[in-house]
Amino acid sequence: MEIEGLDYNTQREKLRLPEYGREIQKMVDYAVELPSKSERQHCAEAIVAIMDRMYPMNRENVDYQQKLWDHLAIMSDFKLDIDWPYNIEQARTITTKPQPMPYPMSKIPVRHYGKMMFELFDKLKTMAPGKERDELIKLTANQMKRNLYQWSHGSSDDEKVASDLAKFTDGKVQLDLQKFKFEKIDYRDTERKRNTKRK
Repeated sequence: MEIEGLDYNTQREKLRLPEYGREIQKMVDYAVELPSKSERQHCAEAIVAIMDRMYPMNRENVDYQQKLWDHLAIMSDFKLDIDWPYNIEQARTITTKPQPMPYPMSKIPVRHYGKMMFELFDKLKTMAPGKERDELIKLTANQMKRNLYQWSHGSSDDEKVASDLAKFTDGKVQLDLQKFKFEKIDYRDTERKRNTKRK
């Protein structure tokens, strides 16, 4: 529905710095169009003074005045021809968008163990037998059991852990379930964590 004389912000030009509002943007646009440099200078100083009064709580910040002039430059799309009291070149870097970061797309065979567990499996494949390797096997197997319990809705099987550990280390690690003892899982604590995640 359209009503004559009324318009919506969605129909208007997008604000460069919305925190200052549309009226300040209109003032900046007006200043850019003024014919003489002295008029533009006077108008720019008045606009910065208004911007300063809008956010008095920021006056204690370092380089506060510099930021106000940077914001004025951004709102004018760097078209305001005046004698800038500060170097506004840094303001150009504010408006440039950063390059998108690549999303890690490494695939793992089963998600419930997580990427870090597969890094441990790879490490176990190359480790020489000894105390350090035995300790890492113990830590890895116990973490696998906790992960299984957490993601399998309360079921966790020692044989499944031993089978997966052998499978994902290419048979280099074989748990002897007659000798290997898993740490006791505090099921109540795990349940509390799971219930907290659901909220």
